[in-house]
Amino acid sequence: MNTIEALQQRRSVRAFLNKDVEEEKINAILAAASHAPSGANIQPWQVAVVSGETKKKLQQQIEQSFRRGDRGNADYQYYPKEWENPYKLRRIHCGQQMYDTLNIARRDKQRRLDQWAANYRSFDAPVMLLFFMDSAMETGSYLDCGMFLQSVMLAALDYNLATCTQASLADYPEIIKSTLGYPQDTILLCGMALGYEDKEAQINSYRTPREETKSFTRYFR
Repeated sequence: MNTIEALQQRRSVRAFLNKDVEEEKINAILAAASHAPSGANIQPWQVAVVSGETKKKLQQQIEQSFRRGDRGNADYQYYPKEWENPYKLRRIHCGQQMYDTLNIARRDKQRRLDQWAANYRSFDAPVMLLFFMDSAMETGSYLDCGMFLQSVMLAALDYNLATCTQASLADYPEIIKSTLGYPQDTILLCGMALGYEDKEAQINSYRTPREETKSFTRYFR
C-alpha cells in the first residue's frame, strides 16, 4: 500500500473485533508517527494507551456522567459555537448517514443516545488512545498534534488495524486526568479507538463523501 492508497483507505471505524492489540504493534505505530513534523521539532504530543481494566473503569465513569446529563467541559472549543454552511450541512449529512445505516429514526431518542454513548467506550475497541499536550503550548502545537494523529492512523493500516479519532472523549478531561494521573492543567486534545475492524458490522459499511478538489483549491499563476 502506497501513501496515497493509505490516505484514501483510512476511515473512521466504529465496530471492532474482541481481539487484543499487541503492545509491540502499538509501540511500532507510535514510533513511526513520532516522525511527524512539528514547529522547531518541539514534539508536543503525549499519548496514554488505555486498555484492559483501566479502560473499563475509565469508560464506565465517563458514560455514567454522560447518561446523568453531564456533558462535560472540554479544555478547548473544538466546534464553532454558531454553525454556518457549508459546514453545518456537512455535519448534518455525516450524522444522518450513520443513523440511516443503523436504521435509527430521528424520533428514536433512546437509540440515538445509546449510539452516542458508544463514543465514550471508544466503540468497544480494545484500545483507547488519549492525546495530551502541556498547557504552556500555543495554537501551533494543535497543528503539530494533528499531523501526529494522522500519522498514527496511517501507520495503523500497516498492521491491519483500524482507528476512529474521537473529539467526544475530550469532553471529560477532569475524569480522564484524575483516573490516569495527568495534571489537571494538561490539555486533553482527543481520543482514538484502535483495534481490528469488525468487517461484518453494519455501522462500518458506509463511507462519508469528500468534496472535489476544485471546491477548496485556488491556483495562482
